[in-house]
Amino acid sequence: MTLKGKKIIALVSDDFEDLELWYPVLRLREEGASVHLVAEEAKKVYHGKYGVPVTSDYDFDSVRAEDYDGIIVPGGWSPDKLRRFDSVLNLIRSFDTAKKPIGQICHAGWVLISAGILEGINVTSTPGIKDDMMNAGAIWHNQPVVTDGHIISSRRPPDLPEYLPALIAAFEK
Repeated sequence: MTLKGKKIIALVSDDFEDLELWYPVLRLREEGASVHLVAEEAKKVYHGKYGVPVTSDYDFDSVRAEDYDGIIVPGGWSPDKLRRFDSVLNLIRSFDTAKKPIGQICHAGWVLISAGILEGINVTSTPGIKDDMMNAGAIWHNQPVVTDGHIISSRRPPDLPEYLPALIAAFEK
């Protein structure tokens, strides 16, 4: 239980990539972390791309970055929705300013792009948003996982077994 006492936010919106939310949430909880599911509305059921439901714990406006040790953003189509909320972008910026771990996989890079925090950062993502990442100033790599300081990025569900050890290591620091 290497993450006992750590508090982590997992952002949620409809059409999240089911594995990219649940695999990290379960692994982080197995390591002892308290992972709170945070969405537009608290106590609401959201559904993944393949129909797997999740009930949010809190809404975006009721959490503060200073109360948490890090944040994870799953992919799927939900990042395109998440990046439209100023409260989400402000959370991401706060974690970035504090140099707390930010995990992102697949299309989650869209949220970091909209938060304006990728200039000069080494990242990966699904190749489908490679140009978006590069146009935001990121240095894109076609690798299963890339860690640049406090930002841990991954491409897709098949890369989860490599992404989670890097994510857990970042939260251990």
